[in-house]
Amino acid sequence: MNDVNQPIIDEFRGNHGRVGGMFADARLLLLTTTGSKSGLRHTTPLGYFPDGERLLVVASAAGSGRHPDWFHNISADPSVTVEDGAFTYDAHAEVLDGEERDTVFARLVEAEPGFDDYQRRTTRTLPVVALAPAADGPPGGGSLADMLVGVHDGFRRELTLIRKELAGSGPVLGVQLRINCLTLCQGLHNHHVGEDMGLFEAIGARHPELADTLARLRSEHDRVADLTAAIQAAVRDESRDTARAEVERLAGELERHLDHEEQQLLPVLRAM
Repeated sequence: MNDVNQPIIDEFRGNHGRVGGMFADARLLLLTTTGSKSGLRHTTPLGYFPDGERLLVVASAAGSGRHPDWFHNISADPSVTVEDGAFTYDAHAEVLDGEERDTVFARLVEAEPGFDDYQRRTTRTLPVVALAPAADGPPGGGSLADMLVGVHDGFRRELTLIRKELAGSGPVLGVQLRINCLTLCQGLHNHHVGEDMGLFEAIGARHPELADTLARLRSEHDRVADLTAAIQAAVRDESRDTARAEVERLAGELERHLDHEEQQLLPVLRAM
């Protein structure tokens, strides 16, 4: 166990993925791998980049001349466990190579120039690894109430990061920032469809008195869908100012919706 990492791991697990200090404004996950020599499980906090259904991590080791231990582990056994703050799930780690690796690394450098500095410090090519869920269906994450709060907090964090990234970007959106926006939009769509067709149906069957509440929440989902469609259109046009304005519109609406949903549903979910 890495004593330096353990406080970060404990804080991450105890606060639905939120940590303070130098990682307070970072996208962070916990990656658990199987030791290539020991066979023991090892957990490492890593920064990541959204990539649709996948998450991307870089085996930079701050420009060290050696690959980090977790990379040696996934090279021997690509079956890993990912914790994102809301869910814990099995995933497959794929080391990108050739043109795909170079293209992805270039866009990550555009988003985070520090990776270019790390690459210049070492003669090794910094590996880029894609983490993809190993199975369809909802991953494990505790009680329904805890999972709902975890998912909502994840959206809140991601929206905060995107707003900050848009504020600091140039007039034309970078590739990774566009992907961040589109991944957020797709994540909201998937979450709300899942709620409409699954969670809300289950609650409505047990609590018919909540029919009006659930109808209002569904109408809020429709409003969020309209706003994310506007963001997607702005991203396609690569206009920072338009995208920023649409994201700000979404931020206010989404915060109200998430707060309202938690106020209405958490007592019900905790009793189920």
